[in-house]
Amino acid sequence: MAKCLVTGGAGFIGSHLTELLLEEGHQVVVLDNLSTGRATNLDAISGHPNLTIQTGSITDSVLLGEVVHGVEIIYHLAAAVGVKLVADDPVRTIETNIYPTEQLLRLAAQGNVKKFFLASTSEVYGKRPGDAWVEDDDLHLGPTSRPRWAYGCSKAIDEFLALAYYQKYGLGVTVGRFFNVVGPRQVGNYGMVVPRFVESALNGGPVTVYDDGSQVRCFGHVEEVTRCLYALVQEDSAVGRVFNIGSDQAISILELAQMVIEKVDPSIKVEFIPYRDAYGENFEDVQRRVPNTGRLYEATGMRPTMTLDRILDDIIAWKKRTM
Repeated sequence: MAKCLVTGGAGFIGSHLTELLLEEGHQVVVLDNLSTGRATNLDAISGHPNLTIQTGSITDSVLLGEVVHGVEIIYHLAAAVGVKLVADDPVRTIETNIYPTEQLLRLAAQGNVKKFFLASTSEVYGKRPGDAWVEDDDLHLGPTSRPRWAYGCSKAIDEFLALAYYQKYGLGVTVGRFFNVVGPRQVGNYGMVVPRFVESALNGGPVTVYDDGSQVRCFGHVEEVTRCLYALVQEDSAVGRVFNIGSDQAISILELAQMVIEKVDPSIKVEFIPYRDAYGENFEDVQRRVPNTGRLYEATGMRPTMTLDRILDDIIAWKKRTM
């Protein structure tokens, strides 16, 4: 069993991954500054003998060097995430997502690190047209005058850096592009649509839909996603490659809102507001975001398949327990 570092390990995905790694018998060091992650996400495992929790930022170069010492596998999940956070503070997005990643890669290449998982995002595809995006598709980012593209651009640079370290130093890099991961512990503070809809419905509504709700997305349960990324890191054939990780079951945002309302209270209303009221005048969105997950399945024999109906039931039940 390996000693693993999980940056952003108190976050939504990171906390679920940390639990899985401990279940599999690994030693885990979590590094999180708790800016978007929460200490309570790790409450169930906080006393585990194989877990070390370091509160601090990946921008702290001294601390980063300390936590990498003796680590064999790095899962780099820490980043500035969420549409609202990115739109509100693009400088933070760029500074958090690029410089620390390069430093972490350099430390990994200099140390005893054998595998390095880089958490990336479907945002790197930009607003590329097409029914289902494939990993080697060209990227189609919007103009620099639109802040929302700062996130996708910064994560694309992370990918270039990570793959360059694989090519130059033989570092065992695998890149995973997440597509709308959802589940218990996710909060709606940063624009995540499912927890935002569920929280609004449980509070009596209305459920607010941006624009006309025709945008198409796919939603994968966090437990399936973390098992897929764990399997990728175990698979040597995944080294040096990029993988879409997410569900390929497409649904419009309006249909999602209607599903949530039907499960919570059919009398709740949908309220439509323009993007400019939520994110400002310069916001630009992606109409369709659906992954092709064939490469993931070929490498691991796995892909997220849980139905949205089951996913919403799980999230609603969790939210009722924690309200």
